[in-house]
Amino acid sequence: MMDWFTNIKFASPEMFWLLLALPVVIAFYIWTFNRQNAQIQVSSIKGFQNKGSLLGKLRPILFVLRLLALTLIIIALARPQTTDVTTKTQTTNGIDIVLAVDVSASMLARDFEPDRLEATKEVAANFINGRPNDRIGVVVYAGESYTKTPITTDETISLKAIRDIKFDGVLENGTAIGMGLATSVNRLKESEALSKVIILMTDGVNNSGFLDPKIASELAVEFDIKVYTIGIGTNGNALSPYAQLPDGRFQFRMAPVEIDEELMKQIAADTGGKYFRADNNKKLKEIYAEIDKLEKTEIEQFEFYNIEEKYRDLVLLALLFIGVEMLLRYTIFKTAA
Repeated sequence: MMDWFTNIKFASPEMFWLLLALPVVIAFYIWTFNRQNAQIQVSSIKGFQNKGSLLGKLRPILFVLRLLALTLIIIALARPQTTDVTTKTQTTNGIDIVLAVDVSASMLARDFEPDRLEATKEVAANFINGRPNDRIGVVVYAGESYTKTPITTDETISLKAIRDIKFDGVLENGTAIGMGLATSVNRLKESEALSKVIILMTDGVNNSGFLDPKIASELAVEFDIKVYTIGIGTNGNALSPYAQLPDGRFQFRMAPVEIDEELMKQIAADTGGKYFRADNNKKLKEIYAEIDKLEKTEIEQFEFYNIEEKYRDLVLLALLFIGVEMLLRYTIFKTAA
């Protein structure tokens, strides 16, 4: 019975104004009931046996049944109903995105907290979490490049790829921007998405690899891929690694920050993207937030309503009360009339 009252709404709530008539009906019944009982004034009733008829005392039950039936009919007129809403979400303009992360030794510089690489991983992970409807892949590069994970809708795979990034010396040291960009383009060239985006992050200048960044940029243009470039590093000098001890630990010293901003701006301009400079953790987060706003996925949400009328149950119950009232009136209470 409790399920019947769950999420009940009324299509015609104005019908509840009829309930105001019930007190009038009750008052009229009490007035007529009193008039139907004859009264006589005597000085004393000691000589009379005071035995009232049981049926006479129970007769108001008939009125109560009629009143309940009338109340249920008024509620039925208000059309109680439940609505079951089914929501279907459809991505109409999905975006395929590749995050190209520089993992050269200079990304261990400590002008970010705790360093450039860890700061980049944190904001990239937050970016992935905020785009559940897009396919995202990860490319890493230093003196060479490789695909960490191809574009995928599986958010957990992309997040794991980002969190597993570290400087381990596997890749040749250096900064091969052209190679990182070309590998990213290769991941997107077969994509059928309406929008294809590369977010290219670096903290240095192109000093490795056999592919010119400008040629990689032309490939991006050919496959209609937009590139957002991010230069990572403070202005001036930063505490940067310059040597690695036998136990794997790095030695640090202050070194000038060199970012080929002209190249980064040119790649972004040629491909229809935008260049950003991040000189601290806060700025890096703001840049990713801006890119997130610039590249919005179009989503359509459809809602299907299944409305179930509940007045039938009330009408049937009202008819039951009326039936019981009529049955009692013309059987048990007939002799008490």
